[in-house]
Amino acid sequence: MQRKSIIRSAVWTQVFGTAGVLHFVKPEVFDDLVPEELPGSRRDWTLGSGVMELGLAGLIGGLTVAATVGKKASRKSAARQALNTVVGPATALFLLGVWPGNVKMAWDYRHKSALPKAIAFGRVPAQIPMMRSVLRLGE
Repeated sequence: MQRKSIIRSAVWTQVFGTAGVLHFVKPEVFDDLVPEELPGSRRDWTLGSGVMELGLAGLIGGLTVAATVGKKASRKSAARQALNTVVGPATALFLLGVWPGNVKMAWDYRHKSALPKAIAFGRVPAQIPMMRSVLRLGE
């Protein structure tokens, strides 16, 4: 794997790992992002999202280590391929799935002060480069 790809994987492992833990430590922060139209409780969606983020962090980190460490070229190749063809697209779909929460946050923050509103509105278009980045995992 190229150095840039290893760094990208390390960043995403940290991002998803931290966010996943925060879903369990401060779930009320994330509950408000869940659109009311979804079935079930907001807390269930928050905790489910946290589980997904922790799982993605584990997969990205573990497969990156497998793709870069060790002697067996076939194992390294299989890990890279899994990152590129399975984990990257699954992660992009996850980011697409949480996008409505970012839109809801922007809408909810439309009357707040400048900085929180800018952050909330900035998160919406930021999902696109984030999805593009995770699609490049394993390069």
